Amino acid sequence: MTNVVLAVSDLNVTGPKGPIVTGVSLDIRRGQTLAVVGESGSGKTLTGRALLGLLPAGLSASGILDLEGHRVDLDPTHPAWRTIRGRQIGLVPQDPFTSLSARHQCGIQIAMPLRGQSRSRRRELVAQALDEVGLPQRVARQYPFELSGGMRQRVALAAALITDPAVLIADEPTTALDVTTQAEVLDLIAGLQRDREMGLLLVTHDLAVARARAEQIVVMYAGRIVERGSATAVFHAPQHPYTLGLRECEPPLHTRLARMPVIEGSVPRLADVGNACAFADRCSLVVDACTEAVPTLAETGLGHAAACIRPGLALPTPEVDPSRPDQPSPAGSATHADDTLLVTKGLTKSFGRHTALSGVDLELRRGECIGVVGESGSGKTTLSRILVGLERADSGTLQFRGRPRTGRAGGIQIVFQDPSSALNPGLKIATSLRDALRAGDAPTDTPQDLLTQVGLPAGYARRRPRALSGGEQQRVAIARALAPKPEILICDEPVSALDVSAQAQILNLLAELRGEFGLSMIFISHDLAVVRQVADRIYVMLDGRVVEQGSTAEVLGQPQDPYTQRLLKSVPV
Repeated sequence: MTNVVLAVSDLNVTGPKGPIVTGVSLDIRRGQTLAVVGESGSGKTLTGRALLGLLPAGLSASGILDLEGHRVDLDPTHPAWRTIRGRQIGLVPQDPFTSLSARHQCGIQIAMPLRGQSRSRRRELVAQALDEVGLPQRVARQYPFELSGGMRQRVALAAALITDPAVLIADEPTTALDVTTQAEVLDLIAGLQRDREMGLLLVTHDLAVARARAEQIVVMYAGRIVERGSATAVFHAPQHPYTLGLRECEPPLHTRLARMPVIEGSVPRLADVGNACAFADRCSLVVDACTEAVPTLAETGLGHAAACIRPGLALPTPEVDPSRPDQPSPAGSATHADDTLLVTKGLTKSFGRHTALSGVDLELRRGECIGVVGESGSGKTTLSRILVGLERADSGTLQFRGRPRTGRAGGIQIVFQDPSSALNPGLKIATSLRDALRAGDAPTDTPQDLLTQVGLPAGYARRRPRALSGGEQQRVAIARALAPKPEILICDEPVSALDVSAQAQILNLLAELRGEFGLSMIFISHDLAVVRQVADRIYVMLDGRVVEQGSTAEVLGQPQDPYTQRLLKSVPV
């Protein structure tokens, strides 16, 4: 046990309505990466926050926490946390843009954990920290909004590591990053971890990242650990149906499925589960014993209920067309080369000295879905904002239905990346949808009709966004975009903030909407495996230019441009 830097036993988190996390035990060794995976609401983030003494108001933690051989009181108000948090345990947050202060220079924020140090010593340590994370010294004088997403994450990493902690907790550190920046940040963390012999707790819903980066995996569901083991054992030979379901929800990079496998329903609250297996209502392998016993840890490994453990546990194989590496959806297969709906030629756009777009040519046919991929800063979002009318191009032409498009004319709608910020938190769902319906020429649908179209109960119209899960909020955002009955739906990173189960449900929903309404789609994403599942053709962008385009099978199967090849090599395998 001398090699263990952090160990927690029987961790429980309780709120006003009862238990939220219960019976969690785990340990992290020096230089080891332990990944905690699961859907939104599974309790993985609260577990990480409890180990930092940073639980939200109204929640309390109990259990036994041992940090480098010393017992730590889990009460976040205990004075010991003043010397532990930020010193012995560091945190890399999910979104550095919101976690970093917009009012303070980065150097000041990196130095904040250095209490009691002289000004010259603080400057010296900040310079060392920036050098260690691969950032130029000028960053110390810059503000977060002046940096790219990857650079902001490096600043957050520098702030977390400046006190040389024994354990680093990384909470979804790559969710908003493109594949190449994600690989760079994870490589950087891995290198620093080796050099410092630091333990890493990686909280993530990205199974590919967990599989590629962690030695040990813990799978959480409804506030409990349902499976644990080595990355190889957990992902290649899962014992629990939930783990298997998560694995099957991952979109494959080299195959297009007719329909994404999904785990129907949502994670229940632990307080509502009782003595039954929490996963029973969503499990395709449920048996009577599952309604009588909760998951238990056995000496030989993990089992959820003895009757449910089956050799060679497997779900039905997803349907794939064996004759084609990419299988167009029914809507996509009906397109014709002369049925062009939208065309851009030579689009340019600059913001001051920065050129966001440089001569972009793009074509979208009726019923087709095209994917637009590239790193952050490649021009993808700027292009989408011009197409929908939120920005005006400096030069070039844009034609919609064979006519020049100016301003925010109808026919094109957009679904944004983060539904929690795209929806007004103060308005009921019905109000938001009713406002969107008024934008149509002659609205005949009701908010309840729109909710039904996207697979939500009509009664959700009376709720506010905060009462919905992330996947449900994104369905509402899609319903709002459908209200004016557009011909083109632009999806700007619509699933990047969602766990694999919610992501699979949204991808299936978009495919169904294409078939039902004959929608054309422009799907913007940095996740190439997701793009494989939805796009008929792909445009690859770099520095505001299209460097490669073609069918999805050609671009992802036999990339010609070195940049496309680099994107594919950066995907976690």
